[in-house]
Amino acid sequence: MKPEEIAEWNLELREKTPLEIVQWAIDQAPHHAIVSTNFRPYEAVVLHLATQAQADIPVLWVDHGYNRQATYKHAEQLRAQLGLNLKPYLPRMTVAHRDAIYGPVPDTTQEDALKLFSTQMKLEPFQRGMSELAPKIWITALRKVQNPNRAELDIVSIDKNFGALKVSPVFYWSDADMESYLDEHNLPNEWDYFDPAKADEKRECGLHAAWGKQAVDTVAK
Repeated sequence: MKPEEIAEWNLELREKTPLEIVQWAIDQAPHHAIVSTNFRPYEAVVLHLATQAQADIPVLWVDHGYNRQATYKHAEQLRAQLGLNLKPYLPRMTVAHRDAIYGPVPDTTQEDALKLFSTQMKLEPFQRGMSELAPKIWITALRKVQNPNRAELDIVSIDKNFGALKVSPVFYWSDADMESYLDEHNLPNEWDYFDPAKADEKRECGLHAAWGKQAVDTVAK
């Protein structure tokens, strides 16, 4: 894809509703789209949008094993309510194994250890999922307000880590917009979510950052 084409799409889609954006995305490569999730707050919005456009769309979820109880219950509730075609991918190392070898989950003062944790427990299974599902279209819940790195993105972008066209239908939505959608469609939310691979909301875990693929490639060698 040429940058000019991406820019044109973003200009055109800026005036569309999120559901229209999802439908446009799926139409670009029928039966070759996925939506990813981690069941964090507001994820039900994008999962609902995706399943409205394609009921059986594969839902890629990396279950790293460190989710809180409320998040697992939320995942099961949405699976039942939306009929999710959930595709869970787990790390090659269990939580007990990792903790025994490496100790507690690192914090933001241990950047190298945190990147290793993210690579082992999140990025590698995600890359494995993307390789096996082989999507041409990757629908995400990315929003501009989430952190500075994502503010540099747009509704449509080429993902260099996984070679897919990344489409973020709620990229310009505020928290209020998301809340309104949840209320309108009687969808649950989950506020107890915590991502140990980020350790901080303003930090990237590597899925949407250039270092992510490099880290996985290094560990795989």
